[in-house]
Amino acid sequence: MCGRFVSSSSADAISKFFGASFESEALPVNFNVAPTHDVYAVVADSDGERALRSFHWGLVPSWAKDIKIGSRMINARAETIAEKPAFKGLFKKHRLLIPMDGFYEWQQGQAGGPLTKAGKPAKTPMFIHRADGSPLAVAGLWAAWRDRAAGPEAPWLHSCTVITTSANTTMAPVHDRMPVILKATDWQQWLDPTYHDTADLARLLVPAPVDVLTMHAVDTAVNNVRNNGPELIEPAAL
Repeated sequence: MCGRFVSSSSADAISKFFGASFESEALPVNFNVAPTHDVYAVVADSDGERALRSFHWGLVPSWAKDIKIGSRMINARAETIAEKPAFKGLFKKHRLLIPMDGFYEWQQGQAGGPLTKAGKPAKTPMFIHRADGSPLAVAGLWAAWRDRAAGPEAPWLHSCTVITTSANTTMAPVHDRMPVILKATDWQQWLDPTYHDTADLARLLVPAPVDVLTMHAVDTAVNNVRNNGPELIEPAAL
């Protein structure tokens, strides 16, 4: 799964990198993005014009009674998004890219290593990012929802979910899943809301090549979502 990531690039830098316009209010830099936070995402219109906007992380389908369901829908498995009722319609026409400067996963503790207070092997947080230092373009889906009980004037909530796939050999020692990271040559097709061939789109939802990512252990301060700052991605002291 993907449950925590870093968004440290400015809106200006992200919009330039993705060739997108930006007219929304800027989000604060966040080195510990967690579910229910607002995040940047890139969408496109039928003319191919891209825009950088903010979305609530945790998908809230249009039919949901309230937004609580979003905390359980932060990820969508690539293998089943064409079948799951909550995702299959969105897969056809509500696709986006979620820029990330890296993400965190926790590696299972080893025997003989540090222990938790409960006496179990402690997990090690790992910061995973592109080896070339550029942002990750992570595939996702989006939905629009509003509280029907509040009447027709209720504001719309735009939310998103991260698509995950099986881990490549770089990620496998840490976790069996990883976010789908798209190449720049695939962005246009993925974002095109008029392209509905999900069988063809599914071919993009594969693990990234093994040389795309690199990683290092970081301090356990990242375990607490209230902690934030660039020190969270610094290599852990040996």
